[in-house]
Amino acid sequence: MTRENKRKTFEKGYYKTHPCHDSFICRVCGRLVVPEGAGSGHRNHCPNCLHSLHVDVEPGDRASDCGGLMEPIAVWVRKNGEWAVIHRCRRCGGLSSNRVAADDNPMKLMSIAMKPVALPPFPLERIEEMTVLMAGDGTLK
Repeated sequence: MTRENKRKTFEKGYYKTHPCHDSFICRVCGRLVVPEGAGSGHRNHCPNCLHSLHVDVEPGDRASDCGGLMEPIAVWVRKNGEWAVIHRCRRCGGLSSNRVAADDNPMKLMSIAMKPVALPPFPLERIEEMTVLMAGDGTLK
């Protein structure tokens, strides 16, 4: 059943209140993604590569006409300590946040989380010099 047919079959907001029992093939890595193991009734991204599809305007509404690939670009920690993945649509540039699922690839999550540390916006060999320029004493403690 295609996404367009689902929108016609179910009433508006159906997926906000009903768990999704559909399996799908990830368009990026090609793995079969099943709803079991997510830790909730709402599977919204591939647990292997963490990519998603741009199908919602509001979570669960299936109202987006974009349908582009949502690339995982960052992770963040919510107030309650729960991690979430920030996705950016490759087609329209839209951003969304999705909770981390129980079976998500921990190495992929950590590689996304560590990317700013591994690729800082300044040369690490000049950090002492930059600290002095910012009125510090230039030493690392």
